[in-house]
Amino acid sequence: MMGVMKGMLAMPEINHIKKLRNIKSLSINEMVKRTGFCWETVKKYADEDQLPKEGETKKRGMIYEEKWGEIVSDWLTEDYALKKKLRRNNKNIFEQLQKLGFPGSYRTVCVYVKEWKDKVLDESDEIKEEAERLTHPPAEAQIDFGVTEVVQEGKVKDVHCLIMSFPYSNGGLVVPLPAENQECFLEGIKMLLVQAGCVPRKLRLDNLSAAVVQARGRGQETIFTDAFQRFSSHYGFEPQACNARKGNEKGHMEIDTK
Repeated sequence: MMGVMKGMLAMPEINHIKKLRNIKSLSINEMVKRTGFCWETVKKYADEDQLPKEGETKKRGMIYEEKWGEIVSDWLTEDYALKKKLRRNNKNIFEQLQKLGFPGSYRTVCVYVKEWKDKVLDESDEIKEEAERLTHPPAEAQIDFGVTEVVQEGKVKDVHCLIMSFPYSNGGLVVPLPAENQECFLEGIKMLLVQAGCVPRKLRLDNLSAAVVQARGRGQETIFTDAFQRFSSHYGFEPQACNARKGNEKGHMEIDTK
């Protein structure tokens, strides 16, 4: 009879054990039979929260050590919610980076994009299962105005509302508001934060006049209103505005409330 294996496991093996436990709800004994690992090892990785960190060589260069790599990764992730013909190619990415002041070469961008795709995409050019949830990190939220129908005194009427969505958990909250001005916007966010019981690290929004003075473009970053900047600083979240006429970049929020 073949003995069970012991020792440190690689991340794919650990993820497999986690899926058998969390998704298929298998017992430890059943997982031992399926995987061939000893009971102690399976128990450890099935039920403990802490996982070993994979060794990874730290990349060097401006695109890794400065903001540029993060910007490119965000763009690539956003584009995978779009049809292929609407996605940025390497040339588009390089030209947009140049407008933001990127001093690197086109080849540097191409190499980074290839590394990102090798890491995140599978053979069918789709986001890998293990990377899927990372496209929207935990503690990030999206917010937008909407209109919903209510029945008041026997009559159907439209009511303004503010919606906060949490893509990572696929959850959402909503509050009704009398209008879509800045005062209602800020008060609505406060009400939503109370409902959520927490403050997101990042809050993504369209270029709403209640929050944005000037949209990002032509090498310039988004300019938020003074009131919204003070508000975000007070509550401790980082505001992120979509590119102009790119509300689809929020993805998770583009829903019909009626």
